[in-house]
Amino acid sequence: MISDSFELLAGAPDSPVLLHVPHSSSVVPPDVREGILLDDGELAAELAHITDSHTAEIAAGAASAAATTPWRFVNRLSRLVVDPERFPDEREEMLAVGMGAVYTSTTHRAGLRPAGFDPAPLLDRYFTPYAEAMTEAVAGRLAATGRAVIVDVHSYPTEPLPYELHGDGPRPPVCLGTDPFHTPPALLEAAREAFGGFGGVATDTPFAGTYVPLRHYRRDPRVTALMVEIRRDLYMSEPGGPAGPGAAALGAALAVLADAVPR
Repeated sequence: MISDSFELLAGAPDSPVLLHVPHSSSVVPPDVREGILLDDGELAAELAHITDSHTAEIAAGAASAAATTPWRFVNRLSRLVVDPERFPDEREEMLAVGMGAVYTSTTHRAGLRPAGFDPAPLLDRYFTPYAEAMTEAVAGRLAATGRAVIVDVHSYPTEPLPYELHGDGPRPPVCLGTDPFHTPPALLEAAREAFGGFGGVATDTPFAGTYVPLRHYRRDPRVTALMVEIRRDLYMSEPGGPAGPGAAALGAALAVLADAVPR
């Protein structure tokens, strides 16, 4: 499955693992760019801060290294187009800082889009097809293996940015985001072991939760999920710089996690 905005890369038929990479791209289509207030320099700086750079490459490294290849669902557009992991309604706490499913503010709380901007066309064009495709990808793993294990692959800056609602908490090398319904203890423990060699692992700080399609969210216990948030100084120069050797090591750790998921 592939479109201009996302891609499902097939793994082993018997793998329940779906590596979800929602924020790695910095691509903004020209017509969407026209609705953004920032000049080109400001936009480049914003993309450097907001993009989880190189996480698609880390997930690709994991897919290559794993004994049983996990599936991958990769967003090919920037989260400045739409953020597929936000709730599309008032449940989304990031609306408080203008960063719901369609952002109206920047990481530094400046204006990103004009006052009164209508998000509906972007939601219809990008958010809804993405959500439907991700739901289908999960359904495919359920049909093939009887369960689906979503591992959300993210990164975050070493120093907090002004948009962060919980930026005063600890910022460990690896943060594991959990959900009380969808994250079983065995999955969390497997992740702690897989990433234990990077200097520290903590849970739900500075970011919490994990992504599950709304059709399954808090409804289907066959769908389990975990968010892996990697502090960027482990593998790249900030903000927005090239990847370093840590990226390969993190991909190998992610492969260990994928292979540790019971079949």
